[in-house]
Amino acid sequence: MPIYYPDILENPPTTWTFTYGDKDVMLYALGIGMGADPTDRRELPFVYERELKVVPTAATVLSSAGVGRAQRAQAHTPREGWRQSEINYLMVVHGEQKVELHKPLPDYGTFTAEMRVVGAFDKGPGKGAVIINETVWTDAAGEKVATLTGSTFARGDGGFGGPSEGAPEPHQVPDRAPDVSADFTTRPDQALLYRLNGDRNPLHSDPDVAKMAGFDRPILHGLCTYGITCRAVLQAITDFDPAPIQSHQARFSAPVFPGDTITVDMWRDGQVISFEARVKERGVTVIKNGKTVLRA
Repeated sequence: MPIYYPDILENPPTTWTFTYGDKDVMLYALGIGMGADPTDRRELPFVYERELKVVPTAATVLSSAGVGRAQRAQAHTPREGWRQSEINYLMVVHGEQKVELHKPLPDYGTFTAEMRVVGAFDKGPGKGAVIINETVWTDAAGEKVATLTGSTFARGDGGFGGPSEGAPEPHQVPDRAPDVSADFTTRPDQALLYRLNGDRNPLHSDPDVAKMAGFDRPILHGLCTYGITCRAVLQAITDFDPAPIQSHQARFSAPVFPGDTITVDMWRDGQVISFEARVKERGVTVIKNGKTVLRA
């Protein structure tokens, strides 16, 4: 089924309720490599329930437990003549991700998530489409906790007649040497651990599936690399305090293989931290246009 425009912007939202606890918070931190040195007292609070801290980008996975029970509000169509849009998920890649925290994430709780399409941009026939989804978390009091914005590059769905201009412009990193860099060596089994957070796409675990997709071995989840860039900001900028991080966003540019060493370059300009990530051994940039905003 094709994309219909502007109907896709009127797709009924998908809502679900989810609960997470300390085990989920710690599993995410382990999944992005924290706690590798169990004597490191700076990282230990992220992987030990005593005085537990939550990595801000854990918001990308903590709601996944309830997705299977998600309900699309389709009691009625938005308007007469409205058409349901679908994309070809076999041709989809994750383009960008942003997490905005309206308050620091608690280490447990029950929340409601509502996801909707907020943008659709047509790159043309044979060139794909960019679909932007927004997911808003609210707590039991109805207050916003987090807003997640993600873009999907639908390679097989261009030419639907939507706008080609108007998508958010990527953040530009400074044209100077990084102010600080940090190296993170991923484990050979990093993807097998990270997938327990909820994304069990066999591309990250099954060598045969990876080869069919054009890779010689399974690749690391893009959101794991994204989490590692947040870990870099925690380590180099906020002294392992997650509370100052208000938002964290990035664009995915190339895959990481488990076992790669990721170098995160960072630039600080007031409350804005720009960053990119690269794998020096392969000479490839894996995260571009990164931006963290710190609370004033």
